[in-house]
Amino acid sequence: MQIELIETFLDLCETRSFNKTAERLGTTQSTVSGRIKALEATIGRRLFQRSRAGTSLTTEGLRFEPHARSLRHSWVTALNATRDGGMAGVTMRIGLQHDLVGLEINRLIGAFRNALPDTVFLFEADYSTQMCADLVTGTQDIAVLYSPQTHPDLHFEALGEVSYVMVASKPMTLGQLPADEYILANYSPSFAHAHAALLPELTNVSLSIGQNAAMVDLLTSLSGAGYVLRHSADALIAAGQGHLVKQAPVIAQTVFAGVNARNRHRAAYRKMQRVLLDQYANIKTAKVRP
Repeated sequence: MQIELIETFLDLCETRSFNKTAERLGTTQSTVSGRIKALEATIGRRLFQRSRAGTSLTTEGLRFEPHARSLRHSWVTALNATRDGGMAGVTMRIGLQHDLVGLEINRLIGAFRNALPDTVFLFEADYSTQMCADLVTGTQDIAVLYSPQTHPDLHFEALGEVSYVMVASKPMTLGQLPADEYILANYSPSFAHAHAALLPELTNVSLSIGQNAAMVDLLTSLSGAGYVLRHSADALIAAGQGHLVKQAPVIAQTVFAGVNARNRHRAAYRKMQRVLLDQYANIKTAKVRP
């Protein structure tokens, strides 16, 4: 069976629109229709029905959907296995939220190696949306992220919290901060929601950034204020390049581990989960000094 048929079927399950699926897959509506017909002919059952209300799954389509996801995941896993043929041991692909790469990653790597000594680890920095998509397809094995995406194939567990604090290039209180000198952080949907609730007057500004490292660079090159991870704030203050903004609230960000649901109970994944729980439940978050 061609994997394109499965990919097209699963995309159509999400969009319920032949036009939208064609756009998302970069093909034509007739190609999408042809693939679905070919899949239905192979299975010997009708999977979708069209009406004026739109496209919907038949009973057989609903039954086939979870198996199609399993087929896609197994296909990607098999491809990864062949591509790793020249490497010793099993390869585990780990996605990390961009901002977490600098948080004691050497300790994390050491703990993974101790837990799974015969495993090859491949770390990739990315954003939550892409990591969730990669977990669904099997391109990644486990992800550490800020924003879990609801999906029947995914399982998430909370690991702990990291803290963001506001620093400025010169000493000031929150009440003294000019809005035109504020750089809005956009690290995740939950961070944005908390920020909007705590500081509604600072949500409509002219400059926004989505990475902690980029925010640190801007604060050291421009005059302004913004939220950075607590350990970054400590480094800026120690170097004389930043000052804690007094009266500014601390914003906590929950860290999650995500896996494909079919892997959640496998021994290697449980070991990795325990390593991650220890890493982020006990991450060093020394208090910043004003």
